[in-house]
Amino acid sequence: MSAFSKVLIANRGEIACRIQRTAQALGYRTVAVYSDADAQALHVQMADEAVNIGPAPVNQSYLNITAILDAAQRTGADAVHPGYGFLSENAAFANACLNAGLTFIGPSVQAIELMGSKRRSKLAMIEAGVPCIAGYQGHQQDDATLQQEAQRIGYPVMIKASAGGGGRGMRLVHDSSQLLDQLRIARSEALNAFGSDELILEQALIEPRHVEIQVFGDSHGHLIYLGERDCSIQRRHQKIIEEAPCPVMTPELRQAMGEAALKAGRAVNYVGAGTVEFLLDRNGHFYFLEMNTRLQVEHPVTELITGLDLVEWQLNIAAGEPLPLKQADVTLNGHAMEVRLYAEDPAQGFLPQTGDVLRWEPAVGGRIDHGLLEGQRISPFYDAMLGKIIAHGATREEARRKVLRAVEDTLLLGVTTNQTLLIELLKHPDFVAGDFSTGFIAEHFNQITCHAPTHEQIALAAALFYQHSADAHRQGLVGWRNNPSVPWAYRLEINEQVHGIVVSALEGNRLQANGIDISNLSTDGRQATLVINGIRRRVAYHLDDTQLWLPGMKVINRTQQVASRQTDAGSGTVKAPMDGAIVEVCVSAGETVTQGQLLLVLEAMKMEHPLTAGIDGVIKGVQVMAGDQVRNRQVLLEIEKP
Repeated sequence: MSAFSKVLIANRGEIACRIQRTAQALGYRTVAVYSDADAQALHVQMADEAVNIGPAPVNQSYLNITAILDAAQRTGADAVHPGYGFLSENAAFANACLNAGLTFIGPSVQAIELMGSKRRSKLAMIEAGVPCIAGYQGHQQDDATLQQEAQRIGYPVMIKASAGGGGRGMRLVHDSSQLLDQLRIARSEALNAFGSDELILEQALIEPRHVEIQVFGDSHGHLIYLGERDCSIQRRHQKIIEEAPCPVMTPELRQAMGEAALKAGRAVNYVGAGTVEFLLDRNGHFYFLEMNTRLQVEHPVTELITGLDLVEWQLNIAAGEPLPLKQADVTLNGHAMEVRLYAEDPAQGFLPQTGDVLRWEPAVGGRIDHGLLEGQRISPFYDAMLGKIIAHGATREEARRKVLRAVEDTLLLGVTTNQTLLIELLKHPDFVAGDFSTGFIAEHFNQITCHAPTHEQIALAAALFYQHSADAHRQGLVGWRNNPSVPWAYRLEINEQVHGIVVSALEGNRLQANGIDISNLSTDGRQATLVINGIRRRVAYHLDDTQLWLPGMKVINRTQQVASRQTDAGSGTVKAPMDGAIVEVCVSAGETVTQGQLLLVLEAMKMEHPLTAGIDGVIKGVQVMAGDQVRNRQVLLEIEKP
């Protein structure tokens, strides 16, 4: 029996909060670690004790093994839970914890090391009799060998970072002309994210389902599986929607996949929570993808259909207790669905977004796992996922309806998110029918555009700016005309489009904005109540001088500004699409470039984003160098037309 009483959680955000809730409920004391950027974070406030482990960049904080072990020693923590991401699948970290006399809440060092290498784990799975997809997992990593192997496998091929997951270091290559560029990007991402640039190649299955099996083992030789999760709705090879059970699962297929997952676990004497991921084709054939030796982001859907607390299981098993259930005792009840709320802009290729959380009000009811606080800064240093919205129902349709309502009712202002896209995905007829694959978003949402605001939304925004000006006038501030009956013309920018609108004040506490009637408008700085076109509504908002945030929309009041906009890459100026760090500068002043040529590589939220030339021309000037931290819309370089 490995007794412990104080658990250090070597992570941040929603998973650190999630682990703390169960650990504290079981009577354990908890220790949080945090970077300079997270000093006021929710996971820090929840913990019994907290220790600063360094500056914001992950290599200096959440990946700093020495600092984390020092925090454990200083606080008297005798166990470490790694969460997911960061050091959760780092064998050196697990080994360092054990050498420091700490209980590592996870599998053995040997299991982490083997399954953490896609190359070595695939070889082990082939030997264990687990179905595997054709590919190359050899130790020779030079370009010539990988080119030759890709040709042998046949295009399209998938490049994967051997040491990691989460879509980083993963690239789909359709033909040989793309291979070398994609190998370079995949190596760079893999090295920065996982400390290893080793790659494997696999035959790319077209439109499979991504189905994973949750396994659990104890130190007494018992290993079981807890059903499956369907994680097929993805962008950039990262999951957006997960559900359990899989909509196309049969009892026979579940048993076959479960037994294959147990073969994988037994091959490494697995202890603790693990997930064996498979690709499932339309003919019911499945292939080993990888094994994650940690708790998954999507573990809540398994918890909801089994009635189990998987973090509780992790803690108990790490303390030496046996599994509380046998395979025959596992039952699956109803259906659960989870969506991931990301700080990203789907209309800009899912580019990560930064900003201040001005309003955060999770939907009432259901389950929302998050680590957010109003006023906190969403920085470029960490993953873009903000939280998870989860619901359970007796049927899949009930779970879908519940999670849809919860997404619609969740309020986050100040940061652009994928909330609108989540709503559209959940409403799509094919998703409702359960007919989808990993290619669902590419097939149905390949041209995601900014949603044009409705006439009512524009009228509401103008009315709020008008009300704000009226309040300022009543407080004796400048900028308000004494005759309110004179119409006020506004120029409001929404999604980079400027809309003209005229607001007139009428008798009886009424406004009219471009023909739309608004009455009984009252505001308190957080919520507006009004009657618009005869319908009473309540709308949350945040207004700060010339900037207004409404659900799913940011409005800038350009009324007092000259109508001008700095040119973008299409006319010669290349700006940062988000906050981040310059990884590579590929050109220099005076160099001739062509449209589409790679100019710079920007890293943000653990992903690399290539920036290319929008025109042919000559580099007029480069304002940044590798290693520079840049802000969203900062000018990086300029191209002059010949």
